[in-house]
Amino acid sequence: METPYLHEDIPGGVPLKMWTRGVPVEDEARRQLANAARLPIVFKHIAAMPDVHVGIGATVGSVIPTLKAVIPAAVGVDIGCGMIACKTTLTAEDLPDNLGPLRAAIERAVPHGRQPGSRDPGAWQKPPGAVNTAWSQLEPAFTSLCRDYPKLEKTNHLQHLGTLGTGNHFIEVCLDETGFVWFMLHSGSRGVGNFIGTMFIELAKQDAMRHQANLPDRDLAYFEEGSRYFGDYVRAVGWAQRFAAINREVMMTRVIEAAQTVIRKKFQSHVEAVNCHHNYVNQERHFGQDVYVTRKGAVSAKAGQLGIIPGSMGARSYIVRGKGNPESFDSCSHGAGRVMSRGEAKRRFTLADHRAATEGVECRKDKDVIDETPAAYKDIDAVMAAQSDLVDVVHTLKQVVCVKG
Repeated sequence: METPYLHEDIPGGVPLKMWTRGVPVEDEARRQLANAARLPIVFKHIAAMPDVHVGIGATVGSVIPTLKAVIPAAVGVDIGCGMIACKTTLTAEDLPDNLGPLRAAIERAVPHGRQPGSRDPGAWQKPPGAVNTAWSQLEPAFTSLCRDYPKLEKTNHLQHLGTLGTGNHFIEVCLDETGFVWFMLHSGSRGVGNFIGTMFIELAKQDAMRHQANLPDRDLAYFEEGSRYFGDYVRAVGWAQRFAAINREVMMTRVIEAAQTVIRKKFQSHVEAVNCHHNYVNQERHFGQDVYVTRKGAVSAKAGQLGIIPGSMGARSYIVRGKGNPESFDSCSHGAGRVMSRGEAKRRFTLADHRAATEGVECRKDKDVIDETPAAYKDIDAVMAAQSDLVDVVHTLKQVVCVKG
């Protein structure tokens, strides 16, 4: 009987199990996966999700279980990046005919993108003052981290709390299959998470030069339990993941408040709600062994657990329920996955192409978002078909408003 995944033995390493039937996989992504599979710390096998594509250091769309060790570059620098979505009591008929004011209200409420004319990638618009309560949940552990790593104090940790960022981060207003309105957004730990990730990736590389001479890829340098930085990294990455989850909650509150200023009908939010990471590391038990599971561009899909798999601008997104497939280490994809680089998308597609692909969606339709146009991503329907043994679809969402960072 044919398995739902492709099995590939890696000489000198653990096997790859790839949920990629019917979706393209770059040769470079396969090479990255094989390099990770040859690490002596990897447990049992590596699971590749259908949205798998080349990443920096480790492959996006990979699930890497490790024994008594963690790989900072496999988590990456967008630590805790993920999704939040909530269903409301609103229906399509309750939305205004002109969605422009709703989009504008959300854009005013949630800082996003870079400030015009700024050369400083950290100089985003300032968040609203209401972040103080949220920061109080994060401050004690952050202060403790700063005692060991004082440069953390100089990051935009407080400035970025409650802000969306740039690139593929987004806020959407969606309709589900029965016409109910959902709010959904995608963001992570922002500048402070980037700083933590970058700092520990470099420290891991320095350690590797002394202790890991046979690394297949220097970007896959790791910390083992008991090493100098292992405990600090686990503590810091855990804090950044918490920052990311709280950051999404703060923004979702602002999105709902903004919608209430435009939509005249009173409504309830969070009828159903999901807040999940898709760039993170977590200690879990699989196949009778306690391991660190790094999901880089993958979502936890334990039996009964809800998750979010977004499509690209103009495509469908999905609220899913995990099936708890042990072979994937209880995981599923985190989206459609890029099929080409941002540069290639800008070269290949025109504004007319982008406008046609996002017809019916209230969103930006200028040259600065062509790299996020739907055709730059894999077919979300093919991605979902390839992982039918990992999740069940609970809701199918179609966006009507999209705010890009």
